[in-house]
Amino acid sequence: MLSEKSGPLGPEELAGYQRDGFVVRHSVLSQQECATWVAQVARAQGTALASIDLGAHEGEPVVGYTLDDNRFFDLAHITVQLEHDDLSGAVRVIEPIQDLIPAFNALIDDARLTAPMQQLVRDTSLSLWTAKLNVKSARSGSGFAWHQDAPYWTHDSDHVARLPNVMVLFEEATLENGCLRIIRGSHDRGLLPGCEDGRQLQGFYTHPQAFSTADEVALAAPAGSLIFFDPFCVHGSGPNLTDRGRSAVILTYQPGGYPTLKSRVLRPVVS
Repeated sequence: MLSEKSGPLGPEELAGYQRDGFVVRHSVLSQQECATWVAQVARAQGTALASIDLGAHEGEPVVGYTLDDNRFFDLAHITVQLEHDDLSGAVRVIEPIQDLIPAFNALIDDARLTAPMQQLVRDTSLSLWTAKLNVKSARSGSGFAWHQDAPYWTHDSDHVARLPNVMVLFEEATLENGCLRIIRGSHDRGLLPGCEDGRQLQGFYTHPQAFSTADEVALAAPAGSLIFFDPFCVHGSGPNLTDRGRSAVILTYQPGGYPTLKSRVLRPVVS
């Protein structure tokens, strides 16, 4: 379901979200806003890499580890994942981004995001669950395998069905640079079985026999677009094959009064 509007979701948008598991709003943020956020992304990458190089963040040691050949570093409760290619040293993920770069708090409270989220969470009072920065560096930006978000969260939340996501595109998302792909309607099937292929994180990837790629939708969209999607949607993305980077943030909201995923600190949403 595609839309060009802002403000609360209209009846057709809500019906599309319920049917498909997602709704897209094109070019909600201006080009100037996107440029400002791209600069904040670069700042976040530099801050994270500097902390890793120093081996400390705000006086605490940085903890590094590897899972399925992916490199992770914990800066206290903030997790940084680097690109698979050991030579690139590029940041792939930072979560939660607002605790590293406080400027992202303004986006979390932006009414263009929170008004639809009040409808999807089914509560006028919201709090943040998590905020994850996703970066696909030019040429080296890797893809994300098919997965649902719910398996990552089900042991930490008793209201997983009320944890909808919104992906905010700071740069244009295309087929060539690894746009988000969703299996249409997969949210209706609940928690699907994970893979059994020997990977350390095998259970977090959706078993290929549990869904059909015939239902795949590639969500190419302009910079500034918002993609709202259900936590039970099977989704993934391809690598960035272009000469330009592609960055986005995925914000996950929940009913008010509940703490965030990583720090377990309540972060109320001002809407």
